[in-house]
Amino acid sequence: MSRPAHNDAEKGTLEVRSPQLAANPDLSKSEKMPVDLDVFPVQSLKKDAPPSNVAKPPAQPPKSQKIKISNWVHFIVWFNAYRRFFTFIIILNFTGLGFAAAGLWPYALKYPGALVVGNLNFAVLMRNEIFGRLLYLFVNTLFAKWTPLWFRLGCTSTLQHLGGIHSSCAISGIAWFILMVVNQFRYRHFYTSSLIAFGVITIVMLLVTLTAGLPWVRNTHHNVFERNHRFFGWTALVMTWVYTILDNTFDISDGTYDRSGIYVIDQQSFWYTLGMTIFIVLPWICTRKVAVEIELPSPKVAILRFERGMQQGLLARVSRSAVWEYHAFGIVSEGTHAKYHYLICGVQGDFTKSLVNDPPRTIWTRQLKVAGVSNTSTLYKRGIRICTGTGLGAALSTCIQSPYWYLIWIGSDQEKTFGPTISGLIHRHIGPERLLLWDSKERGGRPDTMKILKEAYDYWQAEVVFITSNYIGNFEIQHGCKALGIPAFGTLWDF
Repeated sequence: MSRPAHNDAEKGTLEVRSPQLAANPDLSKSEKMPVDLDVFPVQSLKKDAPPSNVAKPPAQPPKSQKIKISNWVHFIVWFNAYRRFFTFIIILNFTGLGFAAAGLWPYALKYPGALVVGNLNFAVLMRNEIFGRLLYLFVNTLFAKWTPLWFRLGCTSTLQHLGGIHSSCAISGIAWFILMVVNQFRYRHFYTSSLIAFGVITIVMLLVTLTAGLPWVRNTHHNVFERNHRFFGWTALVMTWVYTILDNTFDISDGTYDRSGIYVIDQQSFWYTLGMTIFIVLPWICTRKVAVEIELPSPKVAILRFERGMQQGLLARVSRSAVWEYHAFGIVSEGTHAKYHYLICGVQGDFTKSLVNDPPRTIWTRQLKVAGVSNTSTLYKRGIRICTGTGLGAALSTCIQSPYWYLIWIGSDQEKTFGPTISGLIHRHIGPERLLLWDSKERGGRPDTMKILKEAYDYWQAEVVFITSNYIGNFEIQHGCKALGIPAFGTLWDF
């Protein structure tokens, strides 16, 4: 799969010196080598202890050593909860498929439609914003801070990787559908051609929907993914309704469609399809056209401002049309009490370029926002939020709204690129004792990321690290954290 490359917006960060660096300007002169940095001493965790001020770093920082990443670490990071969910559900379903194909599972032979739409039902549910928000609310309310760290890490991992259930259930549902139609074709003298034809058409629609959602398509051709995954998915839903009704009204004993509506409603497949429909429709009820103000601090970034404050850890989906291409961005907000919330949009594709070239006054969005992995930051006593460039959009609210989170932001020419609004939010709400800004343009290169992250992790006595970066940055940091035994969650690419 081709990997997204670095872009200008992802390299941008704030042009302000961190207090850790101000005491030693010589650290910024290296043009080619990573810069060494020592974070100042640990602040007391007692509530009544005064905040620590800047401490001078050693005159001669020790040379950094490249972290060795073992094959085991590569495997553990690769075989994350997403793939574990995916593997378990695929094995479970395809084992059942084998028993059904061999005639050893009577339930699957009698109610194949229930297994089809049951799997598809779970696939849709995992991508339902309302279900997701309720799940995050449940976990954050009941398990924050007091439960063992391993349990809280497991909760975050599970919530972040629900996509593994989504994709595996979708594949399994299509596989069960294929088996059902194949069996009907084998015994086609009992079934009508129209029933089998609708089954084949529905399978084709589902396969196109599945193909449009593959990681390679989703990550490299976002517009293709948005249009085809959504509209072929809706078509497949309509076809599933048609097929479910035809299948349940068909009486195999006399070859006619004469079963009553009461009989149809009494079937499992009917209720599964109804549930799937509700899960698909509900988020669209929250879609609204709202006013937006756009600030253009540079040609690389657009800052979108909306009314209403938001809790931390949420994503907003926005579009120029009600049902066309929706794009997700991290929400920056001072809290639910705030007057505004903001989106940081790096100018990369057609949609974000249009925000610069033709700024709209209104835009479509879903009023019920999507919960992201940062929403589970409330589970932890202390944490590190590290990001590069426009990744700040997904990270900043967590550090603004909680004094227990430390922000590391890496990039170049930030104040010029991101403007006074974002700069002001940072300096008003995040003290120097929990802030590290790295301007790679001013300092002649990127830092030794793992060195500064490890020192910040130890200094802040953090429990976890959340990463928002491009593919390369995320890969390096996540593998480095795993090698050092630091719990970390990064940006998802295979979703």
